[in-house]
Amino acid sequence: MLFLLMLFFIPESPRYLVLKKQENKALQLLKRINPTSADSVLSDIKASLVENRAPWLSFGAWVIVVGILLSVFQQFVGINVVLYYAGDIFRSMGAGNDSSLLQTIVVGLVNLTFTVVAIFTVDRFGRKPLMIFGAIAMGISMLALGFSFFFGKIGFVALIFMLSYTAAFAMSWGPVTWVLLSEIFPNSIKGAMSIAVATMWIANLIISWTFPIMNESSLLTRLFSHGFSYWIYGLMGLLAAWFVIRMVPETKGKSLEEIEGTWKG
Repeated sequence: MLFLLMLFFIPESPRYLVLKKQENKALQLLKRINPTSADSVLSDIKASLVENRAPWLSFGAWVIVVGILLSVFQQFVGINVVLYYAGDIFRSMGAGNDSSLLQTIVVGLVNLTFTVVAIFTVDRFGRKPLMIFGAIAMGISMLALGFSFFFGKIGFVALIFMLSYTAAFAMSWGPVTWVLLSEIFPNSIKGAMSIAVATMWIANLIISWTFPIMNESSLLTRLFSHGFSYWIYGLMGLLAAWFVIRMVPETKGKSLEEIEGTWKG
């Protein structure tokens, strides 16, 4: 209900207003956001919307591939395993029902707290630094959690690795992936973002489906003591960091029109 009520206070996008031939309203909104550059931003928007619907491959396939891989890595680092199966994970660490419930609540609180941290840092440090730091921190935390299971050290230390992983995700890949997806797709092919979002939910399905299979496998449990799946998520985290370093453009401080120029280049 609160979400519904607050929707009435959200203004239309300046780009939408320009598309609807309401340039005066768009200019007024831009002046509210940044009075010093409103006129130039409006000119850039009008220039970028000359062709408001273009084929999805107009800027090449790479922008779509980057969007898809961002979505896949956001899930393949294993976050929804932690959120969906936290109770089972803590019980596998030897916690009782009440204790596992309490620890699950702590995971949720850490997730909330560090998501707020991301709100205040994403425009200060940039998208790529947060994503790289978060991916490396998640990779190390998950690898360490896997080794804690492997060596039977599944007490307080394992809980710390779980919480550090959650904190790293919440301040990076959790919210910042959505920021990047909304920014990297040019206006004229914004609909292509639906491919990335659909891929994200498919990846979510794969992760949430395969974790119980790996975690309950008698063979994997005998060989790795429940650590196998966490090592996979850890390696995915490190691979995600490499992907962002090499393939993802920085969008901090750039308008959508400037980012569109990057893809044209």
